[in-house]
Amino acid sequence: MNAFRSLSWAMTVGLLRDRTAVFFMLIFPLMFLALFGALFQNDSAPRSTIVQVGDVEVLDEMPDERFATLSDALTVERAADRDEALERVRDGEVDAVVWEAEGRVELRFSAADPARAGTVQGLMQSVVQSANLDATGQPPAFELALGQVEDESVKPIQYLTPGLLGWAVAMGASFMSAFTLVQWRRRRILRRLWLAPVGPGTVISARIGVSLAFAFAQVAIFLAVATIPFYGLELTGSWWLVLPLVACGTLAFMSIGLLIGAWAKTDEAANGALQVVIMPMAFLSGSFFPTDDMPGWLGAVADFLPLAHLNSAISDVLSRGGGWGEALPTMGGLLLFTAVVTAVAARLFRWDSA
Repeated sequence: MNAFRSLSWAMTVGLLRDRTAVFFMLIFPLMFLALFGALFQNDSAPRSTIVQVGDVEVLDEMPDERFATLSDALTVERAADRDEALERVRDGEVDAVVWEAEGRVELRFSAADPARAGTVQGLMQSVVQSANLDATGQPPAFELALGQVEDESVKPIQYLTPGLLGWAVAMGASFMSAFTLVQWRRRRILRRLWLAPVGPGTVISARIGVSLAFAFAQVAIFLAVATIPFYGLELTGSWWLVLPLVACGTLAFMSIGLLIGAWAKTDEAANGALQVVIMPMAFLSGSFFPTDDMPGWLGAVADFLPLAHLNSAISDVLSRGGGWGEALPTMGGLLLFTAVVTAVAARLFRWDSA
């Protein structure tokens, strides 16, 4: 027990003295949370702008109540010169031009921005269909009722926090274990421990204990920042399940760090290998942006990444009201991943670099 406490204290002091490591593993991810949370605090769908040239009956005779609803998504400007309005569309200043000719509503848009073009087409089709229904006087056969599955108070911070927290945990656990192993081997500390009356279990337990303590500190700081009123994170469901999830995630990424630390001979090699592994994994796992539009083959790759499952499970318990049903499968998968990768790292492990 004395050896465990001494090793844990030595690892903790060594980490805290390395200000660069503390910055990149704790402060740097927190800066992303603060920045993204502020940038997307009032995030909403972009408004479309169209220019109306002359009289357009479907717009001019639209009931005030319907026009007020439409104005939430669409801004209508008026112009007299059609050619000038079309030029504004080509320049990207507005999204479309609409006019009426011989009973037809003419809409012109730019294909340079397919997303905005699709949005404005959908809005104008809705306007024309509503006008057609009013003209016939017949009620529609079907009616669509819209609503979102989340509470309307849900903010982007609910989705930013889980991904950035998962990335922070991955960075901290993998970098700490890899650099500890490389530096201790290079400085012959591992050799002295091998010759000392200290078992490998004590060394590993101390490393796990320090990594878990650091990960839980990351969780506490992230949630403390995200839940302040300015950002407004609302914890839902069994949110405390984030702790066992983070613990399992820490073990999984420690195993990656051990594998890279067992292979690398220098700090530079370990850092390069970790960057190649962790950063692409963070992008593919949705830590920085949604991955819904990824190609199918990239989505299949992401399904095998531990960070993708960790991010999804953290999001489930923090923001979607999830519980043990969402957490347990991910925890089991992360622990299985840990066992496999640690076994491979053990085969490559050497007490000395010689």
